[in-house]
Amino acid sequence: MDVREWVRHHGGVVRTSDLRDAGFSRHRIGAAGLERPRRGWVAAQEADPLLRSAARTGVVLTCVTQARRLGLWTVDDPRHAHVGAPPASGAVSARGARVHWSAPLIARVPGALEDPVENVLAIVAECRPFEEALAVWDSAFRQGQASAELMRRFDLRPAARRVLEHACAHLDSGLETFVSVRLRWIPATVHPQVHLHGHRVDFLIGARLVLQIDGRHHVGAQREADNAHDTVLALHGYTVTRVGYADVMGRWPEVQDRILRALAQGLHLA
Repeated sequence: MDVREWVRHHGGVVRTSDLRDAGFSRHRIGAAGLERPRRGWVAAQEADPLLRSAARTGVVLTCVTQARRLGLWTVDDPRHAHVGAPPASGAVSARGARVHWSAPLIARVPGALEDPVENVLAIVAECRPFEEALAVWDSAFRQGQASAELMRRFDLRPAARRVLEHACAHLDSGLETFVSVRLRWIPATVHPQVHLHGHRVDFLIGARLVLQIDGRHHVGAQREADNAHDTVLALHGYTVTRVGYADVMGRWPEVQDRILRALAQGLHLA
């Protein structure tokens, strides 16, 4: 394995000391044609720009930026990256980034450019609004990247303890997390993820009111199958209402009003 291949195999951005420890000489490292984002670091030409930037500024990717990289559900926030820096460090200048100075749950390995999921969740709980943080935690639990049992073992701060108290693994998406939180106060029982007549529905309110949450990719065959199931439910006496991403994230008062009007008319009753 040559120097460039080793660097690509280890994420594309590495410390030169790690290359030396792997047996590569200074001459081979210097002759490999690698970029040098910072003294003591090298990067492959095709390396992730976020990783290069983290190496250049001496930070790690964390919070919602790393959550997105881990495949967790997040609200789009393209304005700036979220990075972590050593507590009490005054030498970090990550222009355009949100810097988190808090001590991580798990000590960061020297040379690491990305936080582990446990650190990510703890910082998300401190940084983001409750509903958004809960959606990230639910996503991590749903995917098996973390669990309530695991997170209880750490010395969590109050915000993280609150999120942990409400987090669960059985909701299908971050949108459902938002909706679940917002329906807790309504004067009817809300059951998430219920099987009705051959298919699962997102929420059953009372005995007869079905609320379905359509993500941004609800198109094609999936949409046709869901429409067919809506018809089956209607034939069996259910009232079905569907809402999309824009409804949940930007027009929730209108959705809430429709649900409350349906309850007032008794559409949730058997």
